[in-house]
Amino acid sequence: MKFTIAASLMGMAAAFAPLDTTVTRTETSLNLWGEPTEKDGEGGEKSKALPFAPRPKLLDGTLAGDVGFDPFGFAGADKESLIYMREAEVKHCRLAMLAAAGWPIAEIFDKPIADAAGLPSLLTKTGESPSLLNGGLDKIDVAYWAAVVSLAGIVEIESAKMKEEKGKAYIIGDCNFDPLNLLPEDKAGQMTMMTKEIKHGRIAMMALLGYVIQEAIYGTPVVQQTPFFFTPAL
Repeated sequence: MKFTIAASLMGMAAAFAPLDTTVTRTETSLNLWGEPTEKDGEGGEKSKALPFAPRPKLLDGTLAGDVGFDPFGFAGADKESLIYMREAEVKHCRLAMLAAAGWPIAEIFDKPIADAAGLPSLLTKTGESPSLLNGGLDKIDVAYWAAVVSLAGIVEIESAKMKEEKGKAYIIGDCNFDPLNLLPEDKAGQMTMMTKEIKHGRIAMMALLGYVIQEAIYGTPVVQQTPFFFTPAL
């Protein structure tokens, strides 16, 4: 089965999966945020993601989408390392969600729009989106990359400002961008919304990896490999 199909099915499951915010507590202590949580110990609580393995000490369920999955120890050994890695994950999730949509959209509409405007198409000769494995990145104007770097810098500056202004009230990943006011005011609602974002972002990262692998193996655009996903009405 193709990677995109698997990623899409997992995405549907994640999107409609109930958000379990309850925690089975064994021995109470305070987590890194000063809130009551379960305590690790000899033969203590197991990871929800890997029931055969003990729950990583820092992953106590405080963060949205935390199910105790960190087999390689990326979370680090302290609160600062954990927050740094979560910030990085949130940013990569958002980029992946944009790319997961932009990749097939480019393969469907880039050539028609370019032809209509009298411009060269930026797709590869076989109609694939440009990437490190597909090639074609050299055709993209330097001004585009400059704009991308500038936008990334603005986002980082806004994120730093939010950290300084809000202090302990700062929400990980807050870059002062919520034009539709999707983030609820109450803490429970915020946790639910952040959990949805992190779930969809993780699925998007897997889907994007699927695009890359599929096109590298088959040498054709992903929209042609699974047209019922991307061009059902065309």
